[in-house]
Amino acid sequence: MDINLLDFYSRLGTIAIILLLGFILGKLKLISSKTNKDLVNLLLTVFMPASLFMAFPAAYSEETSEIFLAGLIGGFVVMFAIILLSLLIFNKKWYKGKLRYESQFALIFNNATFLGYPIISSTFGAQSSAVIAYCGFIIAFNIALFSYGVYLFKHRVDSKLILNVITNPNIIAVVLGVLVFLTSFKIPLFLDDAVRFTSNATTALSIICVGFMLSTAKFLELFKKWKLALTALIQLIVGPLATYGLLVALQYVARGAGFFFPDEVVVVCTLIQALPTATSLGLFASKYGGDEKEASQLVTMSTIFSIITMPIMVGLLLIH
Repeated sequence: MDINLLDFYSRLGTIAIILLLGFILGKLKLISSKTNKDLVNLLLTVFMPASLFMAFPAAYSEETSEIFLAGLIGGFVVMFAIILLSLLIFNKKWYKGKLRYESQFALIFNNATFLGYPIISSTFGAQSSAVIAYCGFIIAFNIALFSYGVYLFKHRVDSKLILNVITNPNIIAVVLGVLVFLTSFKIPLFLDDAVRFTSNATTALSIICVGFMLSTAKFLELFKKWKLALTALIQLIVGPLATYGLLVALQYVARGAGFFFPDEVVVVCTLIQALPTATSLGLFASKYGGDEKEASQLVTMSTIFSIITMPIMVGLLLIH
């Protein structure tokens, strides 16, 4: 499964225009920080779950279920490998204090929600096999995010952390989508339309939120912090390279043993790792006692650098 270069750049151009809209709205004060935070909460609890639920085909097929399962397995493999890589790169010797945990978070958790879904769904289609693989991956991603991601700041595991994983709307939406898909259950038309119309707003709203975040950045102050810049570059370059190499090797072994491991999983996971770090880094730092300002600066710097690095990584690894 290859990415068409012209089509991919066209999709990036579309996203750039919406990103610019969010930036302008932020500069004109038509979106406030409170409005953006409310939009983020709505995206995570309503719009994104609706999109994930609607990604599954109406009728069951064995191929689709295999792609979903491969995406789920590939997601867990990638998340585990990147966690180990983050501990190796951002260790006590080179990164001291809270920045070490923020840097680990930045490498592990990319913007799989706000930018991942829009890019994958617009490039391959909202009900493509790539989106099915993404649905499998996003379960592994959210389990890691709301468990290990929280642990990086709280440094302990408790019942509330486990409950947050189980009750996460995105995971619930994917599980419901899988059940409806496996049973070929026919959702009433009025309910199907309501969820579909809600999901259609996900792409634009998520990108506008990222654009607003960029509008609040103090760019001159950002680039004086070389360690943040280094962290962002490591995340944007090492992440996709390691993911691609790992999954291609896993695919080779799986196919040699007679197991199904589709190209969609390699493409989707690599593409997600080429994205800037998750906007939730700033939210987690604020909620769990990290350095909110530094975390937000890292997210912003990663987003800016990704404009250059992402097309390079995609061109190098995924376009043949």
